[in-house]
Amino acid sequence: MTEILASPSDARDHARAMAGRVVEAMPVLPPVADDLPPGVAASHLLWEETVAAGGYATRRLPRGARLRLIDLAGDACASILLFNADMPTERLNVADTVKVQWNAYLGEGKLLLSDMGRVLMSILEDGAGTHDTFCGTSNAVTNAAKYGSGANSGPYPNGRDRFLLGAAKHGLQRRDVHPCINLFKGAKIEAGGAITPLVGPFPAGRSVLLRAEMEVIMVVANCPHVLDPRDAYTVTPLRATAWRGPVTGEDDPIRNATPEGLRAFLNVEDYYR
Repeated sequence: MTEILASPSDARDHARAMAGRVVEAMPVLPPVADDLPPGVAASHLLWEETVAAGGYATRRLPRGARLRLIDLAGDACASILLFNADMPTERLNVADTVKVQWNAYLGEGKLLLSDMGRVLMSILEDGAGTHDTFCGTSNAVTNAAKYGSGANSGPYPNGRDRFLLGAAKHGLQRRDVHPCINLFKGAKIEAGGAITPLVGPFPAGRSVLLRAEMEVIMVVANCPHVLDPRDAYTVTPLRATAWRGPVTGEDDPIRNATPEGLRAFLNVEDYYR
């Protein structure tokens, strides 16, 4: 139950007493992480945050930044939106991501492409293997039908409205909330066209490492997968860690893996030239 305080002075004193309190889901300021990869200095750290079950987070990441996402307890669902930070009308295009790479199943070496033929991020490492480019995220109506409520302020917040909150922090609006990808939760298309959700729970600690190929705005919502068959609102915390890294070089194996991918990287390099 929320404590009712007698006066503004009591409220001020209570708020100040919370300084320094650490909870499970929160951004760490300044960012500190004790498990950075070898060769990554603490001074390169850009972001360290644990995203609550049902929560969201957003960050602007520079070109070359690495973003590591960890499914801490095996039931996180990282639904992702991406924008060109300098021109947010350019954003993740899930259809082109699938079409250009001739593959709808994401994994190590795959690219997240924009609607202008450029690579926004690439997947450097994939310790999960279950991702989804088909289903999108939940909305207030789907959550209300399944859980009894879907409001942002309620006990069962939905992914689309979480995206709206994150996008608004960058001056974006509801019309800017575009189709997303889901990391850590998968979807398989069967031979007859049926969709089989692959939602776990999975082993704790699975991770994905992404590289920003452009300066990007990233919004992540951590809400249950829209096709999760479980009756309960089931999702667990997600950890995000980002650090500075070098811009992709001309000899990079992901850049040169396919003619289509190389063209998308050349489009990025032309944009920044």
